[in-house]
Amino acid sequence: MNNKPVALITGAGRGIGRGISLELAKEGFDVAGCDVLYEQRNKKSGLFEVGQAVAKLGGKFLPIRGDIAALDAHDQILKAVLDEFGRLDLLVNNAGVAPLVRWDILETTPESFDRVLSINMRGAFFLTQKIAKEMITRLKTDPKSRPAIIFISSISAVVSSTSRAEYCLSKAALSMAAKLFADRLAEFGIQVYEIRPGLIQTDMTAPVREKYDKLIAERLVPQKRWGYPEDIGRAVVALAKGYFPYSTGLIIDVSGGLNIQRL
Repeated sequence: MNNKPVALITGAGRGIGRGISLELAKEGFDVAGCDVLYEQRNKKSGLFEVGQAVAKLGGKFLPIRGDIAALDAHDQILKAVLDEFGRLDLLVNNAGVAPLVRWDILETTPESFDRVLSINMRGAFFLTQKIAKEMITRLKTDPKSRPAIIFISSISAVVSSTSRAEYCLSKAALSMAAKLFADRLAEFGIQVYEIRPGLIQTDMTAPVREKYDKLIAERLVPQKRWGYPEDIGRAVVALAKGYFPYSTGLIIDVSGGLNIQRL
């Protein structure tokens, strides 16, 4: 069996998922990265670029083609990880999408609502359910293992954005899912945490970059800068390495102070 800790990261092909993969690799983790985009010929971006970067850091990377919104794919995702590594120590529920169109809440369509909720919340919920059961089974034979689950939600879990209501609702529901799983899995010693990113510079935020550049300069964010994927990755590392052993259910804001209520 592989002796290095193994992390499964959904949405690992770019942005925050890429940042998490690299920071974990720096700390001795092997990584299974799951994404809907799976182009083996593309070594400049996507899962296979991430795999090259992880390898340079001394880690092993397993690319997995998978859509977490498709619940029947969850068995294959978990099987791929166990077949390759023989263990799974950390699940990072990172995969998520923004609405294709930023509809006003009075115009939000059922199609957009269902798409965002199925990926951002429903898929993550049932993947966590499946992997939590696997972690419980492993603990029976390896009681010294220290499995953990991390949900990557968003400042939008608690901050209103009426031009993307479905996104806010999905992240608020994901936040409650983290709390529920933390409560249920505590008896097994499985730690569950939530990380709430603020304004992070990724492909998802690229269409609104100019707007938020101006707002950040005007001190919307107290620390007066964008967040970067590695900021989220470092928070994941702190949790994954067990630095908060008596804090299951912990919520960490990685937002440069955007979460601070100010006058």
